[in-house]
Amino acid sequence: MPRPVQYNTNSKVKLVDLPESVMGEGFMATKFEKAITLARANSLWPLPFATSCCGIEFMATMGANYDLARFGSERMGFTPRQCDMLLVAGTIAKKMAPILRQVYLQMAEPRWVIAIGACACTGGIFDSYSVLQGIDQVIPVDVYVPGCPPRPEGILEGVLRLQELVENESLRRRNGDEYKQLMTSYGIQ
Repeated sequence: MPRPVQYNTNSKVKLVDLPESVMGEGFMATKFEKAITLARANSLWPLPFATSCCGIEFMATMGANYDLARFGSERMGFTPRQCDMLLVAGTIAKKMAPILRQVYLQMAEPRWVIAIGACACTGGIFDSYSVLQGIDQVIPVDVYVPGCPPRPEGILEGVLRLQELVENESLRRRNGDEYKQLMTSYGIQ
């Protein structure tokens, strides 16, 4: 039942009380969290880490025919401190693994990672001592995009999956024990 309208005696502004169903426990917090996650999901700033043929497909994804900008990722950043979505496309040699990890650690928090192509996901056809057999050995991966190389449609699908993940992620997830254990398992504090 709505409460009666109240008037502020110092001015002529009418203060209206909201019904209990609207003012229920956590109303403002949940709506605010939904607004934040929606904004995060639709304004991901990508940082490309492209090393081989998957990088060419990523360039095609940014072009006019596929236009990744339609999904809020038009601001391509080439400095990790200004980006929150790392796109690893191509073969990662074991000598490059520490650099990839350093780039990941320099990114703004919260940060997300997409592994593009068979080489970034599993090492691809390069089953040798010098190639990292999946970047998830060095940094946590949120979305895997398979293919050798994947088509631009696959990369777009990966970005859409990441947007869905970000939109449904709680703001408190990064402070939870499960996330801290994940970071500890990668040696990240």
